Parts: sequence; structure tokens; C-alpha cells
Amino acid sequence: MTPQTLDRAGIERRIPHTGSMCLLDRLESWDADAIHCTTRTHTHPDNPLRTAGGLLAPNAIEYAAQAMALHGGMLAAEGSTPSAGFLASARNVRLSVARLDDIDGALQVHARRLSGDATQVLYEFALRDARDQPVAEGRAVVVLNTPLTLEPVA
Repeated sequence: MTPQTLDRAGIERRIPHTGSMCLLDRLESWDADAIHCTTRTHTHPDNPLRTAGGLLAPNAIEYAAQAMALHGGMLAAEGSTPSAGFLASARNVRLSVARLDDIDGALQVHARRLSGDATQVLYEFALRDARDQPVAEGRAVVVLNTPLTLEPVA
């Protein structure tokens, strides 16, 4: 039976990100259309996305992308290997903050599947702070199960 909530270890079993690159701490809820995760990794000094200037707001897209990957993992058959997905585009992205590492408390990461098939999925996403203030929102297309080309394309 597929669980309704997961801790970090459970998340790592369902997405291709592990260790410090797994940015989500907890799956709070999900259904066939949407997912809600929380995290405090934006406050970690060793966050792999942090630069000398801090953890800049555009990195919110990666947080959302990991929630989308987890949503796909939750919809997949129990025990299956996480499939490869690639963020093809992010559109209508609105950032309400300059940096994520300045945000106190847990980030709320929401993603809702709007449409899709076996090759690509369209999601809308929103990140909010612990006081339910907007952090980032937008739409993203994820391309699924597409092998990387190792040979140069002529």
C-alpha cells in the first residue's frame, strides 16, 4: 500500500536525488493530481545550491521539480525504480523573495498536475513560507523517460 506521508528516507527511495541534493524533508499529502511537501533544507549552510551570495530565489524551481518527481514516484508502482525526468521549461515564474535562505521556518512546496501523458507532464507549482506568504509560483513541463544522447547530434 502506498503511504500518504513520507519522511526524508522514504522520499529518497522515490526520486533520483539523494543525500544533500534531496531538498525535501517530508511529504505531507498527495493524491492523483497534487502533492504537498515541506522542507527546511533552505536553511542548511551546506545546501548544494547555495552560492557565496546565498540560496537565491530561482532555486525554488528545483524544490518544485523535486516535488513533481516525488509525485511521479508516488503514482508509480510500489518498489519501482524512479524514472528519469527532465525539466524542459519553467514559465510564468513569479518570485516574491530574493533569497530562500532568509526565510524562517519550513517551506511549503505544492505542485498540481494539469495535464500529461507517458512522455511529458505539465505542472503548476507554488512555494509558500510558514506564514503562508508567497515565495514562488509558476508552471513547469517535465519530459519523462527520455534517454540522454551521448553522441553529438549533427
